[in-house]
Amino acid sequence: MSAGQDVQLDDLDARLIEILTEEPRIGVLECSRRLGVARGTVQARLDKLVERGVIGGFGPEISPAAIGFGVTSFVTLEISQRHGHDPVTAHLAAIPEVLEAHTITGSSDLLCRIVARSNADLQRVIDQIVSSEGIRRASTIIALAEQIPYRTLPLVRSAAR
Repeated sequence: MSAGQDVQLDDLDARLIEILTEEPRIGVLECSRRLGVARGTVQARLDKLVERGVIGGFGPEISPAAIGFGVTSFVTLEISQRHGHDPVTAHLAAIPEVLEAHTITGSSDLLCRIVARSNADLQRVIDQIVSSEGIRRASTIIALAEQIPYRTLPLVRSAAR
C-alpha cells in the first residue's frame, strides 16, 4: 500500500487494534470472544489490517531508557545538495542510536530522533553522525521529559468515527 492512501476503519477494526495494542500477546480466539464475533472474522480483519499497512508488526515495544539509553534528543541536519540524501541516510542507518530520521521542510533537511547513555555519550553519537561528509550542519535539542508518549490509539479511534 502506498503512503497517503486512505484506509477506512470501522468500529470493529478500532476495537481490534485497541485490544492488540493493550495486550499484544493475546490470541485471535480471545480477541474474537471479547469482540463477540467469529474467530474467522477476527483473523480476516487482522490479515486485512496487516496487508493494508495499518498494523506494521507485532514485535515488542522496547524502551531505550530501560536498556541504558536514558538521554533522548532530536537532531536537525543540513545536507550538502551535491551529496544528496541517500549516502547520509545510509550513514545514519548504520548508527544504532539513530532511532528514526525524517525528511523535513524548513531550514534543515532531516530530523533525527537519537538516544544516548549520557550527555557525554550523546556527544559521541553526534560526532559519529556529523562524520558524514554529506552533512553540512547539525543542531541538537535534548529532550528533558516525555510529556506525551508515542501513541496511535486516539488516532485510530478518530479514524473509525
